This record gives sequence, structure tokens and C-alpha cells, in this order.
Amino acid sequence: MDAARLAAALVREEGIRLKPYRDSVGVWTVGVGHNLESGGISRAAAMQILEDDIANVCRDLDARLPWWRTLDEVRQQVVADMAFNLGVSGLLGFKNTLGFVKQKRWNEAAAGMLVSLWAKQVGRRATVLAEMMRTGVDPFDGVA
Repeated sequence: MDAARLAAALVREEGIRLKPYRDSVGVWTVGVGHNLESGGISRAAAMQILEDDIANVCRDLDARLPWWRTLDEVRQQVVADMAFNLGVSGLLGFKNTLGFVKQKRWNEAAAGMLVSLWAKQVGRRATVLAEMMRTGVDPFDGVA
């Protein structure tokens, strides 16, 4: 069987929808008729979506906070992690904290992260990211 030909036919017949929707019988579906209720998605698909999401976050950060690329690798990761969680628009609400990050005032930036509503909501994630911001060290380096 020619898989590419079948794929083209299915796209033509099913259409392609990039957001979840309920199909004609009420089943949550996405993409080209992919049933989310019985099949979910594969790990490979989830990792591809994650890769796309990271690229989108980085593009948005580049457009809205171009100086973020001047940070060291660990602190770039912290900024991108927060943007992934909050959206870049949400991250931009951290005006004082971002000011401290831009000035490389790591202790103040970490403290600002920890006194936020976001920190209360995400708990340990905020604690770990704030420590990474403060020290520039990723405690998970080398951990799979």
C-alpha cells in the first residue's frame, strides 16, 4: 500500500484540524481524525508537539525579550521554562524580576520569582527554577 497516497486521501476526506474538536459522534478528535479518547497520542507525537512548542516559545521570547539570548544556558532555560508554563505574555508580567534578570542580579531575580502567585501555584518547580536562576547551575545535569 502507498501510505502517502492514503494519507493524502484521509486529509482530503477527514480534513485537518489543529485544535481538538468533537467529531460527528461527539468523540474528542484532533489532526486528521485522530481519536483522543481511545488512542490518545504516542510518545513520539507528544515529543514532536513539545519540540514545536519550545520552538514557538523561543521565537516569541526572541521577538519580545531579545536580550534573553545573552544569558548563560541555564538562565535561558529558566526563562524559557517560565514562558512555556505562563506564556510569554504571562512572563512579561514579571516586570521587576525580568529587570533583575536583565541586569544579572540573580539573587533579586530569584527572590522575585519566589514571592509570586505563580510560585504558589507551581510549588517545587518555582523553587528549583529560582535556585537555577540564583546559581546558574542545573541540578539535573547528567540526570536522565
